[in-house]
Amino acid sequence: MSNFIAIAGNIGVGKTSLSKVLEERFGWKVFYEPEVHNPYLADFYQDMQRWAFHSQIFFLTERFKSHLQIQKSKVVCVQDRTIYEDAEIFAENLFQRELMSARDYESYRSLYAGMVQALKKPALVVYLKASTWTLLSRIRKRGRSYEKNIDPEYLAQLNINYDHWIRRISERWNVMVVDTDDYDLIEDVKWLDGILSEIRERLNHE
Repeated sequence: MSNFIAIAGNIGVGKTSLSKVLEERFGWKVFYEPEVHNPYLADFYQDMQRWAFHSQIFFLTERFKSHLQIQKSKVVCVQDRTIYEDAEIFAENLFQRELMSARDYESYRSLYAGMVQALKKPALVVYLKASTWTLLSRIRKRGRSYEKNIDPEYLAQLNINYDHWIRRISERWNVMVVDTDDYDLIEDVKWLDGILSEIRERLNHE
């Protein structure tokens, strides 16, 4: 069994919930998303244009360090969002919406390109997807203060970028797409058990 599972998906889709289940059920080591520790995140949601570059550099650095730790590990590891999503989806979206300048974006992408040369791709990418309105509902339910005024258009564009990225990597990576619109990752036990079984089966065939 290969040792690197990436849990990918938009804000509020349930990545951390699934990661916790994998940790509890199988004892796998989870590298959680470092949003709570990002010193720029609250400022970013208040003024995206001012703080986009700072916030994305923080995420890129932390994700890179986690990825290197995973590569050295001998146990099965789960990463709650990947460095690839930071660059290919979030930073790109900020640039597309003119919330990150061309100069900052070019510097960011140059740094990212250097980093990924040292990285091995995940054995399995589990992509959790949901509609914009489902995401907004889940975000409001979890009640993080810095997310309360999140722009639906921002989430919608991220969803578009995610779909494009998943199509690109599916040609050469092991990708499992899970539509979560009609399910709850905690309450729908039978459905969840099926997801967990498929994750283990796909890993065993890597």
